[in-house]
Amino acid sequence: MKQRMITGVIGAIALLSVVIIGGPLFTVVITALASIAMYELLRMKHIAPASLMGFISMVFMWVLLVPIPWMEAPFLEHVTKVEVFLVMILLLLALTVVTKNSFTFDEAGFVILSSVYIGYGFHNLLMTRNLEENGLVFVFLILFIIWATDSGAYFIGRKFGRHKLWPDISPKKTLEGFIGGTAAAIVIGLVFHYYFPVFDSLLTLSFFIIVTSVFGQLGDLVESALKRHYAVKDSGTMLPGHGGVLDRFDSLIFVMPLLQFLHFFG
Repeated sequence: MKQRMITGVIGAIALLSVVIIGGPLFTVVITALASIAMYELLRMKHIAPASLMGFISMVFMWVLLVPIPWMEAPFLEHVTKVEVFLVMILLLLALTVVTKNSFTFDEAGFVILSSVYIGYGFHNLLMTRNLEENGLVFVFLILFIIWATDSGAYFIGRKFGRHKLWPDISPKKTLEGFIGGTAAAIVIGLVFHYYFPVFDSLLTLSFFIIVTSVFGQLGDLVESALKRHYAVKDSGTMLPGHGGVLDRFDSLIFVMPLLQFLHFFG
């Protein structure tokens, strides 16, 4: 527990510092984190990052990750990021034929799904921070909501947890912890908004907090399902007491595309 707290505090200070600085440093750090998360996911499936499949997976993820202005090269001026990705999918499917199914359709599906999961999640984090108006505040609010959710779910679940939330996926999580985490997120979100208001409507703010908290917890369950499927305890060992990068950012990268989809950022 002590190691977990120390790592959490140091990690939070480091991340918040990079978020505050923003700019190229933030982009570089997020790109590094996304690459490590992808590496961890490849390891779960026992794929060597230096292999053909590992390299293709990384490239797919980077295409989805990079900021949109980076794709505005002269030879790409008439296509969107999505169109580039779709063409890459077609080439990937063609590869299953060229390799005579040594590179299988299932492996192609893994590359596509994992690159979308990691790439778009971190991409939307980059895009949110780069917003000219309230980008920094939005990222801080989202991080505080997710951290409050994690802490509330852990402590409330440990103290009052009686009813299992989803035992087949994550045996330790409880319904009481789920409710406690959401309640903690609402409290922290309201306090944050009092000092740094980003929404004109309290109803919109409340909806934002609940969506972030609830779907953040769902994102945590998604990663738990992945780990259970691949029979691993943690995604990695980079963060003592916490596991890997994917273990720490699973909620964030799951909820970021949803918040963008719901147009919370204007």
